[in-house]
Amino acid sequence: EAVSGAQLIAQALRAQNIEYMFGIVGIPVTEIAIAAQAVGIKYVGMRNEQAACYAASAVGYLTGRPGVCLAVSGPGFLHTLGGMANATINCWPLIVIGGSSDRNQETMGAFQEFPQVEAGRLYNKLSVRPSSLEVIPAVIEKAVRTSMYGRPGSCYIDIPGDFVNLQVNKSSVKYVECCPPPPISMAEHSAVSKAASIIALSKQPLLIIGKGAAYSHAENNIRKLVELCGLPFLPTPMAKGVVPDNHPNCVAAARSTALQHADVIILLGARLNWILHFGLPPRYRQDVKIIQIDICAEELGNNVMPAATLLGDINAVTEQLLQEFNKRSWKYPSNSEWWQKLRGKIKNNEERSKGLALQKSLPMNYYTVFHHIRELIPKDCILVSEGANTMDIGRTMLPNFYPRQRLDAGTFGTMGVGLGFAIAAAMVARDRTPGRRVVCIEGDSAFGFSGMEVETICRYNLPIMIIVVNNNGIYTGLDANSWEEILKSGDPATCVPPVSLLPNAHYEKIMSAFGGKGYFVRTPEELQNALKASVMDKQTPSLINVMINPQSERKKQEFPWLTRSNL
Repeated sequence: EAVSGAQLIAQALRAQNIEYMFGIVGIPVTEIAIAAQAVGIKYVGMRNEQAACYAASAVGYLTGRPGVCLAVSGPGFLHTLGGMANATINCWPLIVIGGSSDRNQETMGAFQEFPQVEAGRLYNKLSVRPSSLEVIPAVIEKAVRTSMYGRPGSCYIDIPGDFVNLQVNKSSVKYVECCPPPPISMAEHSAVSKAASIIALSKQPLLIIGKGAAYSHAENNIRKLVELCGLPFLPTPMAKGVVPDNHPNCVAAARSTALQHADVIILLGARLNWILHFGLPPRYRQDVKIIQIDICAEELGNNVMPAATLLGDINAVTEQLLQEFNKRSWKYPSNSEWWQKLRGKIKNNEERSKGLALQKSLPMNYYTVFHHIRELIPKDCILVSEGANTMDIGRTMLPNFYPRQRLDAGTFGTMGVGLGFAIAAAMVARDRTPGRRVVCIEGDSAFGFSGMEVETICRYNLPIMIIVVNNNGIYTGLDANSWEEILKSGDPATCVPPVSLLPNAHYEKIMSAFGGKGYFVRTPEELQNALKASVMDKQTPSLINVMINPQSERKKQEFPWLTRSNL
């Protein structure tokens, strides 16, 4: 019995428990998408390969098994590089399958010919082309396994165009089993007891929870550790919700103080990169003791030499620490000077943002908008957030109560991820947690990167709520009057500030163009009404375009934890 290359690829993906494929079809990959649907893989046709690749990578983070991005040769493949890099830098599993030129035309200047396997190496853990149809299942298993095992990341599989419709006898194909979830490794015993001793001697301890902890589903053990030991904790942006943001031990609202004065810091699947200011003075104490817990050996000791290194799965190692502290019965005192200092700072900072949120002036500022969003969106929604000010202020103002329910620009600081992430989250939610809403909060500039994916959202009838916080620009914009004045002085290309976008752009009309509901909002009342209507309508996608003061910014001098370097 004969089987085609396209069928082999689809069957092998299905055998590896792959559930979702995102892409744009064309020569030579159309048949692969058709074959994928035939074996029960859900195929979502996107409007740009970049967004398709972001979507597939978010599936990997949300489910622990990679999503697939399918792209055509040459330019199609090249548009996926952003998604590959973003996945690898965020440590999310991803598979990209790219069509390429027919083998018999190599070096001849074939249609969309490009050295794709070579180009893919920079962005992927594995970049391969199967040497024959017979080995396709084995190559796909290896790619899926490599994407998930160790530190997760992206893997690229190159499929020559002539492979897609070529046929081979089933009996000669090398079929392989489904690769199991990654084996779980634990830290060595001596390192665990050393870490526990250092923590027990600390005067000003701090636990930092990273998205690696969210990915390893360590939420129950981490919460137990926080409560058993009475530790203050700080989540990195995408680790919000591993322990709920409203937990009494959360010190996110005193971030700078916590980092600057802690004498012992436990890193749970978080890296000492730019997001955490590298672990270096003046943001940290010179003599801070770092206890580093990570799945990746190469990460241990980056930027600061740790006092203890625990190599292993975050969930398993947290359980080891729990067992150790159960033996020791040590608890950090809740009436310590450290706790008093942190609580004082939290109170101070929260009152300041509350004051801003309650300002009555129009147009609204960011804080007022987020205040109303926070009051009205479902507590268990998946929040997708991107933009500059929109993402930064949204992070401090919008709480997460559940793990893996915040997706943002991430370690790579990638703009343009929002709609792809939202589509992926909505697809996964539809299958795993029906009724859970996806709320995608975008700056107007961020929305522009993949705004046409609104059509995709409407085509697949995904009831995503998009909220565009519109300040007519990047960081800041101009109001309509200033814009008119500037245009009088000549060609916009020479006189309009580079950060400006068109004032009062009606982004909500993009949604209504495709059959969703669009709302144009200028006042708190209009915002509340639009939010209530969108939350109530659980079937229809919506876009709320919220006009804010174009000069609304973070109050830099008042909010030291919100400086640009502090994303």
